[in-house]
Amino acid sequence: MLGLPALPSKLPSRNWMIFWTVTTSITAAIIYDRREKDRAIAKWKHTVEHLAKEPVPGSGVMASLAEPRKLTIFLSSPPGDGLRVAQDHYTEYVKPILAASGLDWEFVQGRREGDVRAVIAERVRKARRAQESSPEQEPDSQPTRDELIQAHRRERGIDEYQGIRGDVVIGRHTWKEYIRGLHEGWLGPLTPPPTPEPPLVDEAMTDSDEEKKPAEEEPKPKRPPQIKPYNTTNDYPAESLPLLAPAHFAPSAPIREPHILGFLNTPTRMYRFFNRRKLADDIGREVAAVCLATYRDYRELPESSQNESTLPDPDNTHKYEQQKELEWEEKDWIKKIWKDPKPDDEEAKEITERIWTKPVAMDPRIATRMRRFEIDPEDEARAKQIIVPEEEVEGWTKGKLRQLYRWGVAKVAGPKEKHPWDIDNIDE
Repeated sequence: MLGLPALPSKLPSRNWMIFWTVTTSITAAIIYDRREKDRAIAKWKHTVEHLAKEPVPGSGVMASLAEPRKLTIFLSSPPGDGLRVAQDHYTEYVKPILAASGLDWEFVQGRREGDVRAVIAERVRKARRAQESSPEQEPDSQPTRDELIQAHRRERGIDEYQGIRGDVVIGRHTWKEYIRGLHEGWLGPLTPPPTPEPPLVDEAMTDSDEEKKPAEEEPKPKRPPQIKPYNTTNDYPAESLPLLAPAHFAPSAPIREPHILGFLNTPTRMYRFFNRRKLADDIGREVAAVCLATYRDYRELPESSQNESTLPDPDNTHKYEQQKELEWEEKDWIKKIWKDPKPDDEEAKEITERIWTKPVAMDPRIATRMRRFEIDPEDEARAKQIIVPEEEVEGWTKGKLRQLYRWGVAKVAGPKEKHPWDIDNIDE
């Protein structure tokens, strides 16, 4: 009839109906979640994009050379996995908002437990040495690349950025190293602790053993050795804070990084996979607060909630807000992290201090100087009023279909394109 093919007069079989229903439902859920995730990220991008249009502080020729605001991104390999997972998490949820704000940032990445702690502690000690000692007292020290750049800028009269910088810490495991590094750098000594002397060995026996065994070259380490901690958490009360320590540290923002492994955790992983839009909205809110430089002091927990811990350890009491940040992530860590390493584990031998499995120890002098990024209610209300157009979050297929439709409408109903050889253009 009318050239149409004869349509089937009955529905598909039961098996086909089940197959198409399940397949369509899963596909629709994935597409919807991905589109809403992109919409949440785009909303927070529009919230901070006005910062990219603001001029850099300065006047005259120095305005183009003035140092912009620079953030520090701390990330490390999640327990039981590699660094690439943390990098992909940052690229998917954090980087788009930072790029839209026009801010500058640098990375501190750790491939093993303790790398971030060592970098933070060494940076703090280097800042303390610059304040407490003069360059003439350390003639053998070689300036680093950053120190050479800062000296070059000072020679040309370019001042450093004096505003709020900020630290973005991704994951509970990185947050623990961040806290430990701050305490070690500000409370610990500037010189490493003395190493124990090796036991004495009979030289005669040593010479005879060397004659019997041929000289063997020691294998080169795959990574540079990790700096050993200058103090422990038990040393905090006995150590003194430097007199030149700032009244407030740079604000920080702990960013959640849900990461769970194991076949038995497949239902949890599937639920999180279909609800990534909520994760994108939560992370976007935290990153937007960092870009807008709105912060507050970390709070001291009331006595009624100090023992409310999500971990079964009875000694894990919380007095400060920093100790409870992202604590729920520890329940998802693999069991191998909580066990003592084996004696023949080469990777465990490279770790100088186990931080992930220990509770967060806070010193009041450090805890009261820390500040947390938090978005203002006015900025959050402004973000809710932002309407993201559909063209900004649609996929490739829908976008191409929309372009094809507009091209067809323009060809049919649009103004006719004039050519030099048309009769109407002779007089022109």
